[in-house]
Amino acid sequence: MGVLDHPLTPPRSSGSPLSLIIGSLCIKHPNLLGRSEKLDVSWDKGLHDSNVLIAYRRPSCKWLAQQSFVLQHSFSPEIGVHGVPIDNFSLSRSGGVNLSRFSMALDLNKTASSNWIRTTSIKFEHFHPINDDGHSISRDLEGFPVTGSDGPHDSMVVLREESQFAKENDHGFTQFSLQIEKGFPVLSKGLLFNRFKFVASKGVRFGPAFLLTSLTGGSIVGAMAPYQAFAIGGLGSVRGYGKGAVGSGTSCLLANSELIFPLNKMLEGTIFLDCGTDLGSGHRVPGNPALRRGKPGSGVGLGYGLRFKSRLVHFRVDYAINAFQQRSVYFGISNLAS
Repeated sequence: MGVLDHPLTPPRSSGSPLSLIIGSLCIKHPNLLGRSEKLDVSWDKGLHDSNVLIAYRRPSCKWLAQQSFVLQHSFSPEIGVHGVPIDNFSLSRSGGVNLSRFSMALDLNKTASSNWIRTTSIKFEHFHPINDDGHSISRDLEGFPVTGSDGPHDSMVVLREESQFAKENDHGFTQFSLQIEKGFPVLSKGLLFNRFKFVASKGVRFGPAFLLTSLTGGSIVGAMAPYQAFAIGGLGSVRGYGKGAVGSGTSCLLANSELIFPLNKMLEGTIFLDCGTDLGSGHRVPGNPALRRGKPGSGVGLGYGLRFKSRLVHFRVDYAINAFQQRSVYFGISNLAS
């Protein structure tokens, strides 16, 4: 899905015409080697960010769970934590910190029952902060650390256990997921942490209308890096605010409600209310970037939107206003075949 959220800093020219290319590429093979093994390769590039993903999946058998091996490399401005809120917190400007991330993961998926799925994974992650000039950094423009080891990069191994529940009928659905992670440093000090996150969602149909509510929360304990903080604000969090403009802390709690009602066969209207808080945990993030950026720590956004659905594409647009009476517009287009 393509989404216009908030403008970043002006395009940084690297002197190469390739730096101005925006696009995506996706290759899928549904039956690799003739044994129902799937291979997915995707590449996405924007003016300021890029992402390459290679995923190889083997189906489950009688003795083994479904296995997935995933390689990923991404590069993007670290706006969620180090971004600077502007225009009454409705926009976020880059704070001069960009994050290059490489990860290699092995996932094991197992169906515990008809409604429960458990995923166990082990992942190696390497984080490398870079400034706007392309140079490696360990501290931001104000001299505060941007890595957990206070060096030019962080490397860690993360063990994760995730449980997912889903139940659906003609009247609505119920979904719940719980993630628990434990991180260990690799060839660097620090980064010994425990992290958990839950998402509970409920959808209820009222005649032609549909009410969707969700509650999201999480916390991280131990030695962590600033980029691991929960970023609150923006699309998918609290609309009406820039990405991370509400807060960035070691804990978070989000509540989202949305009433969707049909206007005609292909057009739907929606009214929404988003709330979010860092539960007063912003000062626990190394360097306290939330305080230095003047983030309020909690926020409320409300608004309305339209959803257009056809056989080929979905189009959405949301108009939101935050607690400081500042307005924002979000839109997205998705291909149903993707």
